[in-house]
Amino acid sequence: MVKLTLPDESIREFPEGITGLGLAEDISKSLAKKVVAIEVNGDQWDLTREIEQDAKVRLITRDEPEGVEIIRHDTAHVLAEAVQELFPGTQVTIGPNIENGFFYDFARDEPFSTDDFEKIERRMAEIVDRDEPITREVWDRNEAIEHFKSIGESYKAEIISDLPENETITVYRQGNWKDLCRGPHLPSTGRLGKAFKLTKLAGAYWRGDSNNAQLQRIYGTAWASEKDLKKHLQMLEEAEKRDHRKLGREMNLFHFQEEGPGSIFWHPHGWTLFQSLISYMRDQQAKAGYEEINTPDVMDKSLWEKSGHWEKFGENMYTSVTPDERTFCLKPMNCPGHVQVFKHGLKSYRELPLKFAEFGKVHRYEPSGALHGMMRVRHFTQDDAHIFCTEDQITEECVTVTNLILSIYRDFGFEDVRLKFSDRPEKRVGSDAIWDRAEAALKTAIEATGLEYELNPGEGAFYGPKIEFVLRDAIGRDWQCGTVQVDFNLPGRLGAFYIGEDGEKHEPVMIHRALFGSLERFLGILIEHHAGRFPLWLAPLQCVVATITSDADDYAHQVVEELKRFGLKAEADIRNEKINYKVREHSLAKVPALLVVGKREAEERTVAIRRLGSKDQIVLPLAEAAQSLAEEALPPQAQRVQAAAAE
Repeated sequence: MVKLTLPDESIREFPEGITGLGLAEDISKSLAKKVVAIEVNGDQWDLTREIEQDAKVRLITRDEPEGVEIIRHDTAHVLAEAVQELFPGTQVTIGPNIENGFFYDFARDEPFSTDDFEKIERRMAEIVDRDEPITREVWDRNEAIEHFKSIGESYKAEIISDLPENETITVYRQGNWKDLCRGPHLPSTGRLGKAFKLTKLAGAYWRGDSNNAQLQRIYGTAWASEKDLKKHLQMLEEAEKRDHRKLGREMNLFHFQEEGPGSIFWHPHGWTLFQSLISYMRDQQAKAGYEEINTPDVMDKSLWEKSGHWEKFGENMYTSVTPDERTFCLKPMNCPGHVQVFKHGLKSYRELPLKFAEFGKVHRYEPSGALHGMMRVRHFTQDDAHIFCTEDQITEECVTVTNLILSIYRDFGFEDVRLKFSDRPEKRVGSDAIWDRAEAALKTAIEATGLEYELNPGEGAFYGPKIEFVLRDAIGRDWQCGTVQVDFNLPGRLGAFYIGEDGEKHEPVMIHRALFGSLERFLGILIEHHAGRFPLWLAPLQCVVATITSDADDYAHQVVEELKRFGLKAEADIRNEKINYKVREHSLAKVPALLVVGKREAEERTVAIRRLGSKDQIVLPLAEAAQSLAEEALPPQAQRVQAAAAE
């Protein structure tokens, strides 16, 4: 008999060889229908795998996050089987589950087309209907290599050859089709369901190396139920409407072109919006005690070697060798430069914490296939700051920064923010003892905030652990933006010190802090979150004064001047076009307030205000309209001051 301990600590006894499916059926028939895998002593197993000894177990159902991941992995296998049935001679390579879905990379001479998706999906549905049994088999390593070579699957043979000698080779047989895989998988294709959809095609190099063969990647999404799939597809449809690249064109904010890959060409309104973010942040940082500095874009390679960045990021750094044979790097980060400013002049413990902030341009080489509008670029601006402090000051400073970050996100309309605690990565600098201290200090800080957080193991920076701030946008997508990182390593590596109360030299702790993170990426997120419909205070063009007739041209210019006198960003549209045309055009450009003027408005010195998204309009005297719009256009911090003064 074997004893199985369930999550509630209850124990059930069964004959040896009991399976996860047998356990589920013993508990309830409804559970047996929902279960997709079993966790045995922390490892995920197939439901049909026999348990031969006592174990702690947990049944995984299809609506749990782990269950959905298994469904997506199974769907990738069903996709591969369908493709090989429909397109003989296609080789399969890898097919993992990813966030919100899965992909499979195929080696095929003929190119796939999205027109093929409908045919592939129909065959996938047929495979589900066939209810093919899925079985796990353990193979001899050499026999597995020879088998996959014999059937023309050279990529699978290469994967097995590169696995460690002691690796257990498992193959999953799905009807007559089979694939190298660790598992786990469902007992049969019939349990998968049909809540899947193929979404896009892309190119991919074998093992991510541009020197290797180019493959064809088919992406898809899969969910626990048709309802979840429908909800996700609706979100994708909404995301397409909100795509910052599309809205950027419509609002005339920026563009991209091949001569500057991964870089943004800002148009006047877009640059106004970008500078609004900087102005807002500059004001917030000044109030929080930060001193703004600026450090060189180009510095000698030796600095990056000392800091550890060259070892970690060298292949992604832009370099140049000068005629005198010195190697210089475009900075990928601001932190080494900030340490140089700290080192300039002797520092006392009485000056700490010392807070340096910079809107620094950084440069990182990203593969062409990874570039994505403003979300993934090669040249961007970080709202970077570094707090040099004593070890005793870490908790207070991290709590202060966390509260600052959350208040800023609220100002931009992000109320749902999640925190993640990321500890030491496998590749890092510094001793374990230093990491122990850094992690303990940051964990104390995050717990002192009283906020909920989740663990994100192994995802810290190479020099220290970090808190990540994840924003949830208006359509439910998560974006990791701000970070707070505790660094006991970099100041010492670069020779920074302060004189302590004891008169001796001490290494400062360095807290790395980014609020927006990349300003370009944050702006892309912001555009999509608001669907381009910015609140008045943030809109790059707040008002357009549009004429109905040329008789009002002079008055339109007077209105614009009055609005500007109140600090509003306004333009006149006196083109010889019908007013309905002007309304449509400025609505497409997401201008928050359209002030319509004609002969009567000019005579009465009034304006007819039409707000974005509304067919109604309100007529106000010019002075009253300007005053009202100006009050609405005050930044959140100014509105808070005004509200406090009124109380």
